[in-house]
Amino acid sequence: MHRKLLQPVTFFPLILACLILPLDSQTKSGKEPASPATVSPAADRQFTISATVDLVLLDVSVRDTDGGFVSGLGKEAFAIFEDGKPQTITQFANQDVPVTIGLLVDNSGSMRTKKPEVVTAALIMIQASNPEDELFVINFNDQVRRGLPDMIPFSDDIQVLRKALWKGDPVGRTALYDAVIAGLNQLDMGRRDKKTLVIVSDGGDNISTHSLKEVTDATLQSRATIYTVGVFDEDDRDRNPDVLRRLARVSGGVCYLPKKLPEIENICRQIAKDIRTRYTVGYVPQNMDKPGQRHLKVSVSSPNHGKLIAHTRTSYAVGGSASTSTDRKK
Repeated sequence: MHRKLLQPVTFFPLILACLILPLDSQTKSGKEPASPATVSPAADRQFTISATVDLVLLDVSVRDTDGGFVSGLGKEAFAIFEDGKPQTITQFANQDVPVTIGLLVDNSGSMRTKKPEVVTAALIMIQASNPEDELFVINFNDQVRRGLPDMIPFSDDIQVLRKALWKGDPVGRTALYDAVIAGLNQLDMGRRDKKTLVIVSDGGDNISTHSLKEVTDATLQSRATIYTVGVFDEDDRDRNPDVLRRLARVSGGVCYLPKKLPEIENICRQIAKDIRTRYTVGYVPQNMDKPGQRHLKVSVSSPNHGKLIAHTRTSYAVGGSASTSTDRKK
């Protein structure tokens, strides 16, 4: 599949450093805005944000009890609670819309024999993604390095992304926390409303300047969904799957810990499918001038299905720092 190269774009800053989106501007791509409150019948029409108030947008994945993805649900199937209080859903979309995706790949010495399989799996995910996704690559070991050429912040060209994934030899230690901070910052520059990080690492960190608390707080204040894939040997002293679970849980994503390296190919296919089948559900929060952590619960039900499970973040932060949530399944 050939993907064209995305040119550098002009970026708009976030008004609030959390899930809250500014709604008084057009889309970052410069296209005429359209309301996301309803799903357009045109397959090629994308929803955008257009209003005059702040909005909390949640990226929600719905699965049945067998773990299968459930698509095609309407707005009436969802209920949102913030700090225990029901919220009125004002924005809803169940379209496969383009996403800004960052691929953060551990390139430390422990990944030396695993890199070919990791690159192959990442390329499989890219090929299974929406053709209009914009992507970037960050390779990290002792240092955090952008994989794409200078002056190209994002690309959807498979050959350019392949070179970015192969860039650099796997050596040195692991600056995972610094890489996540860099990835979240670059996501904010993306043109797409939906943001995703995919992290492939052993979860260990032994050289970052940032702490796990700083990374957790930044994740709570972002609107990114994070998927983590743990790649390590059982005798790897630096492995830390708890960190990978934590980042996925806080953001409403999924942590995968394959027992065998070849499993990551199917995992990356599943991540691509999850991203493309996620729902966007939004509401207007109250008291946004009051900083702190807001706790969320999303429930979903449909008479045409059995028990359904919504996977999304369970909290977000308004200004300042916040502690982590402990459960992402509601």
